[in-house]
Amino acid sequence: MPETYPRPTLLRPEAGVKRFIGVFSSIVFVAVVVLNRVQVPAPEGMDVHLFARINAVLNSLVSLLLIAGLFTARAGRWVAHRGVMLAAMALSLLFLVSYILHHLFAGETIYGGTGVAKVLYYIILFSHIVLAATSLPFILFTAYRGLSGRYAEHRKLARRVWPVWLYVSVSGVVVYFLISPYY
Repeated sequence: MPETYPRPTLLRPEAGVKRFIGVFSSIVFVAVVVLNRVQVPAPEGMDVHLFARINAVLNSLVSLLLIAGLFTARAGRWVAHRGVMLAAMALSLLFLVSYILHHLFAGETIYGGTGVAKVLYYIILFSHIVLAATSLPFILFTAYRGLSGRYAEHRKLARRVWPVWLYVSVSGVVVYFLISPYY
């Protein structure tokens, strides 16, 4: 039997939340673009690709949480759904920090494959980057709708945002496995 919806926990006016989401998403986008162009020397003896492995683990966990979020929503287990999705957001934030650290220390790695494998890699990488760069405000706004108790609007938006977020997290793991032999 489905649970009743949880009480709203984020009671902020939408205009202010939209402004915050826009500013935050823009700062994240600019930080990733700028910091991808900066490299700092890694501490002595540090494996500079440690964060890449952490990123793959975090993306894998986010993928599993997103799937769990889908199942808890379909089962009407709203409290569990909220917890699972907030955990996915928290791990995604940790991923962002780890991603920036990896690129700060390791710089850019060139894919060494050839032929069809190279074309496939760049198709996956390009789609991953574009969707990752553009999905953050939608993910945040979907969360806002759920946390503010606007469940019908949350559901409508989540049906479009969830598959994109899942694709971004899964394709991040695929990109890692394709590029890791060239670290």
